[in-house]
Amino acid sequence: MTDPPSASHSADVPQFTVGETVRMRKAHPCGADTWTVTRVGGDVGLRCTGCGRRIFLARRELARRLHAQHRAGAVGPD
Repeated sequence: MTDPPSASHSADVPQFTVGETVRMRKAHPCGADTWTVTRVGGDVGLRCTGCGRRIFLARRELARRLHAQHRAGAVGPD
């Protein structure tokens, strides 16, 4: 019988939802530093808000590069 994954294991990596905006630590070559989440799965799909470039990043890689996370429809800062 296997044990369920611990809650602390999933707490390492933030959760993402389609439509939310994330800000990276470093700017994209186009100058924008904000991206919109377009796909959520093992990898997270992102679209640059400046030039429209689409990329996929592993969740852990995105968590490492992330500066701020803004939920879609949020009223105040997270």
